[in-house]
Amino acid sequence: MRLGNAVKLRNLDCDSFTVVQQSCHGPNLMSQPAPPRCIRCHDVVTVHLPPTLHVALCQISRMTPRNFLPHRGAVSLLFAVSALLGGCNKRAPDSGDSLRVSATASSIDLTGAGATFPYPLYSRWFNDYARRSNVRINYQSIGSGGGIRQVVAKTVDFGATDVPMTDEELAASSSPVEHIPTALGAVALTYNLPEVSQPLRLSGDVIANIFLGHIKKWNDPKLKALNPDANLPARDILVVHRADGSGTSYILSDYLSSVSTEWAAGPGRGKDVRWATGIGGKGNEGVAGQVKAMEGAFGYIEVVYARQNFLPVAHVQNKAGNFASPQAHEISAAAASVTDSMSGSSDFRISLVNAPAADAYPITSFTWLLISPANIGTQKTQQLTQFLRWAFTDGKAVAAELGYVPLPPATARRVLLRLDALDVPTHR
Repeated sequence: MRLGNAVKLRNLDCDSFTVVQQSCHGPNLMSQPAPPRCIRCHDVVTVHLPPTLHVALCQISRMTPRNFLPHRGAVSLLFAVSALLGGCNKRAPDSGDSLRVSATASSIDLTGAGATFPYPLYSRWFNDYARRSNVRINYQSIGSGGGIRQVVAKTVDFGATDVPMTDEELAASSSPVEHIPTALGAVALTYNLPEVSQPLRLSGDVIANIFLGHIKKWNDPKLKALNPDANLPARDILVVHRADGSGTSYILSDYLSSVSTEWAAGPGRGKDVRWATGIGGKGNEGVAGQVKAMEGAFGYIEVVYARQNFLPVAHVQNKAGNFASPQAHEISAAAASVTDSMSGSSDFRISLVNAPAADAYPITSFTWLLISPANIGTQKTQQLTQFLRWAFTDGKAVAAELGYVPLPPATARRVLLRLDALDVPTHR
């Protein structure tokens, strides 16, 4: 007996609803109905319904007299079907748009939380990976500290952090937590000096003394010695720092601790720094906003944010004595020079600041995923390691496209060796 069934779904491209007419012909379900059309733009919408989902829809339609699922209902099935809509033909899909959904018993969901810095990259990675696998990964951008706490509390399958866990935090966890580097980040020093047209050159000593409040004027002799051709004004340096705890502050303070004994003995390294001078801004946006608003301002932000907002950034003198800019090559060189001597089983809770390479940008850091295999079990650990293998190969182009710096090849190979060494079977 033939039953005509209609399901009302959202067309994601024009934000309207599409009536998808499905036909049920008993157990074989082989008949193909006429293609559905968008009720707003009237274009054909491509819908891929796995057989098991088709059966479920047929059952629902038999139980629903008016043939339509509720428009606003919190029915998970409706969302699942909506995700299968390929959209109107007005948009030419790219090669990554083909969804391969498998309604099998091996389907698995993973949840994670943590750092805000890699969120745009992780969001894109997880979305692209879901298109190529049956693994759906939900990530909440709550900050590095929150990611660490949730991993220790076992409320998520993985965490994410720009700040490595301390020995005390690791000891608080009931089982070992692996730090897996996923990409590279850097902190850029930005300023508001309309008179200066070329990038400023800064040394570690000068940067530390500005943040310590010892260098107060832009025409200080130490700044003029580094920038003899720059038109440095006799203006106060208005220091802007983060008002909130952050991985960005940790990376900068880690660098300052490595180049200044006074800084190391005073404010030291940490997510929450006791600043000697300056005003606070919340988040990268807050710091950037303050720097833009005040001539003479000087602050620090994540390099991705600086690029996206076309902010001037300083060239920083590295350990080899050369001035390096926070570009992809210089950031990658820092990681490669530090990890070259590591073994595959090494702890990746390592600092990349003030790296020895001749062209290394000195305020560079990993961003990590936190995985505890004993807490989440073999299956989820395998799913995460398989995802990471994909990210280090197929996902590299996405990282570069979004302004992130992928792990250099040698570093990525060492991370893969670490995945192999995990105490569970991995994808070989």
